[in-house]
Amino acid sequence: MIDLRRLRTEPDVVRAGIARRGVDLSGLDRVIALDVEQRQVAQERDEARAEINAISKQIGELHRAGRRDEAGELQGTSRALGEREKQLAARAEDLGAAIRHELLTIPNIPAEQAPDGPDDSANPELRRAGPVPESFAEHQRVPHWETGAELGILDLERGAKLSGSMFAMFRGGGAALVRALIQFGLDRNADAFEEVRPPTLVRTETLVATGHLPKFSDDAYQVERDDLWAIPTAEVPLTSLARDEILDESQLPWRLMAYTPCYRREAGSAGRDTRGLLRVHEFDKVEILAYATEAQAPELLDELVERAEGAIADLGLTYRIIEICTGDMGQSHHRSFDIEVYSPGVDLWLEVSSISWFSDYQARRANIRYRPGDSNQTRFVHTLNGSALAVPRVWAALVETYRRADGQVDVPEVLRPYLGGRELLSGGPSR
Repeated sequence: MIDLRRLRTEPDVVRAGIARRGVDLSGLDRVIALDVEQRQVAQERDEARAEINAISKQIGELHRAGRRDEAGELQGTSRALGEREKQLAARAEDLGAAIRHELLTIPNIPAEQAPDGPDDSANPELRRAGPVPESFAEHQRVPHWETGAELGILDLERGAKLSGSMFAMFRGGGAALVRALIQFGLDRNADAFEEVRPPTLVRTETLVATGHLPKFSDDAYQVERDDLWAIPTAEVPLTSLARDEILDESQLPWRLMAYTPCYRREAGSAGRDTRGLLRVHEFDKVEILAYATEAQAPELLDELVERAEGAIADLGLTYRIIEICTGDMGQSHHRSFDIEVYSPGVDLWLEVSSISWFSDYQARRANIRYRPGDSNQTRFVHTLNGSALAVPRVWAALVETYRRADGQVDVPEVLRPYLGGRELLSGGPSR
């Protein structure tokens, strides 16, 4: 969440920053009004407490002096003040909760470097690499779901039979390719990132910490009986790993990575292309994440982009990198980049990685701080994360890109060690 103290002292700066997103600013006005009232009520509560303490001392002195009647009168006054203090304390607490509720819905302030724009049409392309889309041959322009069915490596019908639409099932070489991509994504980052295998069912506060709740509750799977949620990304548990903790500055940057299955209801996908693996409810992903100081964050953001880009480049896919403009940013994002691959069989650019810097927005929600070496005052960390390897769309683009004229699919050279040297994908037993 945004810094309430900064909103108090620099309301125009905060308002101007969030206005770049093109969103309604009325939430800021509500927070300011609630904060003024809360501080006034808190002051009255503190004054009542101070008066009660002063009266208590007077009562003690009167008792010691044998003036019990006067002490009794003051005790009545103290009881009345005590009731007033309780009412004020409850009101201050309610106002604090209302402020937090409003702050949870207010988006982050974009970085100065983030490009302005109303929506995704204004996202600037920074660079692209690989064969140009026009260069792909006709045999590569077959949708992955058709090739997958022909080779017996993708079984969407049985996946739907088991779990419903938008659930995929991989078979034979297709399942092995999933496993290879996961291990490839982990191995590429093992030099600097600590591997974690977190739970994939988490508490409500864990999703609140990243900004997925309350705004995106419709897109999440909830286990209501146990008040748990299926994670939409490993970003969720990794961000909360240090929730309510104070780290030493020497621990930063702290780099983490995790492979997990991910679950998304895709409630807002009506009208979008949901065929094949383009949009699914369950998928595998390797996530990389870092806690950092504000000074470390920009360089780390560049590193995360380079790592995610390097994986796609090594797979031999055509890709482009775009920067997300202010009007297209996610709620928690301070600055963000997407990597999109060209998938010739569907003739679409598919987002396969999102790399983001959240400033201290998530850390404020999760109460993750660090203690600088030269100060006793704690500061909130900055969080960053990126998709190191998201399987479904990369799988789709690989099958389409590496499809041969005879209908077989070559295994990218970089993945062959993970598949026992296999050069072609096929169905049946994984040998």
